[in-house]
Amino acid sequence: MQYVRIRNLREDMDLTQTDMAKKLFISQRTYSYYESGGHDMPTEILIRIADIYQVSIDYLLERTNKRELNR
Repeated sequence: MQYVRIRNLREDMDLTQTDMAKKLFISQRTYSYYESGGHDMPTEILIRIADIYQVSIDYLLERTNKRELNR
């Protein structure tokens, strides 16, 4: 699965893959594989990305168009 929304959110915030990788404590190459769908993204990473962008995981996975978190 390619993570189009994750890439779009990153670009909207003017972040590079290296910037995101640093925030997630992983290498840029690993982040690139996750974003392109080359490797499955661990749940822990997906949660951290949702927290960084303050969106729901369902939004990241394109299961909904609602960005809001369920609280």
